[in-house]
Amino acid sequence: MARRDHIHEPVKQALIKDGWRITADPYELQYKEGRLQADLAAERPIAAERTDEKIVVEIKSFLSPSPLHELQGAIGQY
Repeated sequence: MARRDHIHEPVKQALIKDGWRITADPYELQYKEGRLQADLAAERPIAAERTDEKIVVEIKSFLSPSPLHELQGAIGQY
């Protein structure tokens, strides 16, 4: 399992507080012969439509002196 970002728990708690139910921590994706992981998967019921809203969340913090360099690295992962 990949190392979690230091803001993983605060983000998770914010989602829960906003009404999301965490369904996977981490969320695993199968793509061709490889396996990928995102930090969280969550869903929230929508009463008006009687369906679920679902999201997959990748958590990143940009703490280095160059946030642009960190953004480039984060986007380059995908």
